[in-house]
Amino acid sequence: MISHSIWFVSIALELLLVARGFQQNLIRRYPVFYSYISFVLLSDFLLLAVPPNGRAYLYCYWVTEFLSLVLGCLVFLEFYRVALSAYPGTARMARALLAILFLLAMAKTVVSTLNVPEWWHNATPAQVEGVLRVCQLLAILSLAVLLLFYSIPFGKNLRGILLGYGFFICWSVVCLAAVNVGPATFKPLWSYTYSLSYLIALFVWTMHLWSYQPNPVPDRTIPLEQEYRRVAAATQRRLHDARGYLAKAVRS
Repeated sequence: MISHSIWFVSIALELLLVARGFQQNLIRRYPVFYSYISFVLLSDFLLLAVPPNGRAYLYCYWVTEFLSLVLGCLVFLEFYRVALSAYPGTARMARALLAILFLLAMAKTVVSTLNVPEWWHNATPAQVEGVLRVCQLLAILSLAVLLLFYSIPFGKNLRGILLGYGFFICWSVVCLAAVNVGPATFKPLWSYTYSLSYLIALFVWTMHLWSYQPNPVPDRTIPLEQEYRRVAAATQRRLHDARGYLAKAVRS
């Protein structure tokens, strides 16, 4: 009864969050984040329509859970794009590194899950979510350190998204680690507090995304961006020289 109550309140908040996103035009500014929320909302309706006892429900649950994890990884790429919009070089480099990390984690998750006989019935949360959740935790901690270390300003909307997602991911990793240690003992921890952490994240997102507030414009360049520009300029010079040498070799 408790888990169903949390589920229904979560659906209501997801509907409200998406509706406010349309009204305030936040969907255009955070398209991947709202795509993630919309997908989770559609997944909730799908699971409500499927009989809970049977193979079909388990299959739908794990497939939608994995796809939401993939969308969640794309959300982190959007976090870096928005938070570092004033530093395009640094943002581009960070997103490339994150994309490689997430692709490797997804590949490992797919292989380890499919190796489980009748994975839709025997797969555990740690097998399906563990590696990707840890990667997401590292990504959000790295972004937080970067923003704080270089005193990069960010507005209410982005702060709320990061706070809500950060809390949800941190608690997910704690729950997954506990379940992995003792599945039987910590099953209630996963069943209730995991859903409750997502509900808290929805409350945070709804409060911080009720209206649009732009990120403040930074008044200085961070060292990482300066270094990126130097490396990019040096690379362009080398490519230009290499093209010149190649042209001379072809003419001769």
